[in-house]
Amino acid sequence: MTPQLQTKYVFTLAIKIGVPIVAGELGHGLRRVIPILGGEVRGEGMHGTIYPVGADFQTIRPDGFTELEAKYAFEMDDGAVIYIDNIGMRFGPKEALDRIARGEIVDPDLIYFRSVPKFETGSPNYRWLMQHLFIGVGARHPDRVEIAVHQVL
Repeated sequence: MTPQLQTKYVFTLAIKIGVPIVAGELGHGLRRVIPILGGEVRGEGMHGTIYPVGADFQTIRPDGFTELEAKYAFEMDDGAVIYIDNIGMRFGPKEALDRIARGEIVDPDLIYFRSVPKFETGSPNYRWLMQHLFIGVGARHPDRVEIAVHQVL
């Protein structure tokens, strides 16, 4: 008998983002780079600051399906630095995706936005982040992305 899949909420990444840099059409989608300008890590007993470095490297397919790969780092209040490589996808109805592209507010329930964050750190207090799988549930806002990170138990 295999164990039942369970998850536990860990923290939320509130990521401030800049104006997209468009590299152009690749033949299989539009390449965009979204600068990461900073942000905050918030969770029960956990708090940190997202560094203003890194970016989300996106490929937007002709049907609107978006492949995401964000790489950045954050520092916890105790000084631990954590690197994150977050691979994901975002998709939804064309009208909602068009509204996001115009910088409008869209109900997050209309958009499937999931990711698999992978963490790296030398801090013994956060080594557990490297020893578990995580799933992110995201929401895109005009000035930020919020990702609720859940540990797969």
